[in-house]
Amino acid sequence: MKINVLMVPEAGLDLSFDLQEGWFRSFLAEDESDILNFPQTVVTCHVSRVGETVFIEGKIDAVVETICCRCLESVRLPVNFGFRYTLLPVKESIKDNEELRTEDLDFGFYQGEVLDLSPLIYEQIMLQIPMKVLCRDACKGLCPQCGANLNRGDCDCPRDLGDDRFAVLRNLKVPKR
Repeated sequence: MKINVLMVPEAGLDLSFDLQEGWFRSFLAEDESDILNFPQTVVTCHVSRVGETVFIEGKIDAVVETICCRCLESVRLPVNFGFRYTLLPVKESIKDNEELRTEDLDFGFYQGEVLDLSPLIYEQIMLQIPMKVLCRDACKGLCPQCGANLNRGDCDCPRDLGDDRFAVLRNLKVPKR
């Protein structure tokens, strides 16, 4: 998904990518590769250029496979959204400790003549995934004692009625007035 910026005509360029499963693996940490997958990703976009400034507008249709935060079952999330980027060339090296201004957040940067869209697409998909993924809103999760999936049925573990630190208060009798 690389584009030579100098080869983008004045009228722009319409692109379509049907990305193969695993295209994003290089962006993941080792411990994330087992819990995140994009089995289907289709990107359509229009790339245009004015001088060295590159404008990208498009749509991403993807399926995200991950796990439920409560019961650890597999979840498939359809992710469909539009995106827009304005990319500017890096004129000088960016310092790691340099703070960005608010107006800088509307732009991305590229180096050289070749623009790789993969990191941009990965970033956009990750921004669409909820912080807490659930298989369904009413997910009961796992039993904290035996680890059974409570969505499949109740387990035989005794149900704790509260915090052990307050167990003494259960027997407290308050006189009525």
